[in-house]
Amino acid sequence: MKQFTKYLSAFFLAFTLISVAGCAGSKTKEATGEYMDDSVITTKVKAAILEEPTLSAAEINVETFKGVVQLSGFVKERADIRRAGEVARGVAGVQSVKNDIRLK
Repeated sequence: MKQFTKYLSAFFLAFTLISVAGCAGSKTKEATGEYMDDSVITTKVKAAILEEPTLSAAEINVETFKGVVQLSGFVKERADIRRAGEVARGVAGVQSVKNDIRLK
């Protein structure tokens, strides 16, 4: 019975270590917490763009990776490209913005 308890304890220890390591991030992969933070930032940026009357939220895509927001899509005027970047920078948690929006 003692042998079984040792194996069971070792199994749970290994399982716990693997679970913790599986949630860790790297340069190219987000940790679970970072993914959740980025999801919140993406949602806030989309909401801010939606509230901006001159911008079409349906034509602007927003992606976030480790606090860096990337905007892409198409707009009708050059001023809208600049405005979308300003709106994204104004959202809490945004570290920087890559603005890849193009004119139609």
